[in-house]
Amino acid sequence: MPIEIHRFGVGQRRPDGPLGSVGLTGQILHSDGRGVVSELAFGRNARIEPHASPNSTLFIVFEGGGWVGVDDEWTRIAAGEAAVWPADIPHAARTEHSEMRAFVVEFAGPDDRDTVLGRARDADSGDIPVSRGSGQLVVRIASPATDDAREGEPA
Repeated sequence: MPIEIHRFGVGQRRPDGPLGSVGLTGQILHSDGRGVVSELAFGRNARIEPHASPNSTLFIVFEGGGWVGVDDEWTRIAAGEAAVWPADIPHAARTEHSEMRAFVVEFAGPDDRDTVLGRARDADSGDIPVSRGSGQLVVRIASPATDDAREGEPA
């Protein structure tokens, strides 16, 4: 199967965003049953109006900065930071005097934040929190002596 290359950035975007968005362009890079990955570019004084989604979303800023909001709370965000937009909670983003570029990763399906936050759940019932999960790491197999440490990553 050949490698798929998706172009993004200048020349690839179109006006985008939820109803009421201003100064925003973007494009979908990937979409399937697991979720959607998009690239968004905010001009100066751009905005995504508050809206809700049934899915949890990561808003990952990789250039510039601006503001993100969840419900009535707003905070600054800059390149190298990511905001989590919870499912079914109104969220938004905006810029003022700068531009901002971000990847948006929208996850499909139920929010499993309990797993992300490290709270174990009983595997049989699925809904009853337990104090500690069960399991173990697999035993590490030593690499053969014929491996050359100068090739590839170290074991």
